[in-house]
Amino acid sequence: MKMYMSVFRIRFVNSLQYRAVTFGAIITRFGWGIMEILAYSMLYRTGHNVFPMDLSQTVSYIWMQQIFIVLFSVVFQDGEIYSAIGDGSIAYELVRPMDLYGRWYCQSAANRVAFTVVNCVPVLLVALLIPKPYRMSLPLVSGQFFLFLISMILALGVVVAFAMLMYISLFYILSQRGVKIIVTALTAFLSGGIIPLPFFPPSVLAIVKLLPFAAMQNMPLLIYNESIVGVEALKGIAFQIFWLAALFLIGKFTMQNALKRVVVQGG
Repeated sequence: MKMYMSVFRIRFVNSLQYRAVTFGAIITRFGWGIMEILAYSMLYRTGHNVFPMDLSQTVSYIWMQQIFIVLFSVVFQDGEIYSAIGDGSIAYELVRPMDLYGRWYCQSAANRVAFTVVNCVPVLLVALLIPKPYRMSLPLVSGQFFLFLISMILALGVVVAFAMLMYISLFYILSQRGVKIIVTALTAFLSGGIIPLPFFPPSVLAIVKLLPFAAMQNMPLLIYNESIVGVEALKGIAFQIFWLAALFLIGKFTMQNALKRVVVQGG
C-alpha cells in the first residue's frame, strides 16, 4: 500500500497548486447554491408541505452538494489518464512496478480530494453564517455526523470505481467526448445531483435506489440532512460497501482483459 499512498499524496499536493481555478469554483458553488435554494423556497411556498423533505433538509442537502460537488463527480479533470490511453503513453505506465488499476484509482481519488479540500471551507463558512431559511443546519441526531463521514468516504470510493469503468471503456472506442457526456448526464441525474432522489416518483425511485448511483452523493447527503437515520443509515452504508466492492472487482477484471488487447502504435 505504500506505493499507492505515495501516488495519492503526490497527486494531492500537485492538485493544490491551481489557486485561480479554485477561487473561480468557490464563487460558482456559492452562486449556484443560492439560486437552487431560492428556486426550492418558491416551490415550498406553493407546495403545501407535499415534499418528502422539509425546507431545512433540502437547504442542507443543496449546500453539502455544492461543497462536495467535485468529490462526487464521476467525470473530473483526470486528463493524464485520458491522454495516456489516447496517445499511447500508457506504454510507460505498464512498465511501472505497480498495478495500473490501483495507480489510476489513487490518482483519481487524490485529484478529487485535493480540489474539495480548498473548495469546501469558504462555501461551508458562508452556508453556516447566512440567515435562515438559507442557512445550512448541522445534524442533531447523536452520531449522525460520524455516519455521514463514513458514507462520504464510501461514496468517493464508489464514484472513483465507476469512473475507472469509464476510463477502461476508452480502450475500446476512439473518442472520449461522447462517453464523458453520457456518463455526466447519467450519473448526475440518477445520483441526486440535479433533483434529490426522494423527489422522484415512487415507481422510479424503487428502481433507482437499487442502482450504484444511489450509493454516490445521494446516500451521504441524505444521512447528513437526517432524512435517513439510525438503522436505515447503517443499511445505506452497507449498500455502499456492496457497490464499492462490486464495482472494484468488475473494474479489476475488465482492466485485465483490456490490457491483454492493448496495441501501442509506433513502438
